[in-house]
Amino acid sequence: MSRRTEMLGSTIQRELAQMIMRESSDPRLQAMISITRVKVSPDLSVADIYVSVMASEGKKTAALNALKHSAGLMRSKLSRSLSLRQTPYLKFHFDERLQKELQTLDLLETIRRENEELDKSRVEAQSQSATQTQAGNDSMEQE
Repeated sequence: MSRRTEMLGSTIQRELAQMIMRESSDPRLQAMISITRVKVSPDLSVADIYVSVMASEGKKTAALNALKHSAGLMRSKLSRSLSLRQTPYLKFHFDERLQKELQTLDLLETIRRENEELDKSRVEAQSQSATQTQAGNDSMEQE
């Protein structure tokens, strides 16, 4: 991505976040919505907006549909605040990266717990083996 598309993406992200937070009257947008990233095409014609919604699956879908429905209005408001010849079309998507990161963290936590259990069982097996070896040595010394 060029510096210009990155700067435009961050400006769009900031402006849209303010619009959703302050100007939204759609009840489907009452869930906690975060714009995680904005990817602007090299020709500046399309902006892919990735959102994360903290709600149930049904409310997530409703929120995304509401964002897609209001994309035209948001685009026209953006055109007033941006100094561009043509404002990019807005395409909203769920950000699957966040979900994948959470799943990866859960897997790592599961692996950590399993490793702790394995380490405990190894230590117990070694201590039992050492106890048995010591008991065998003691009985040999008595003979």
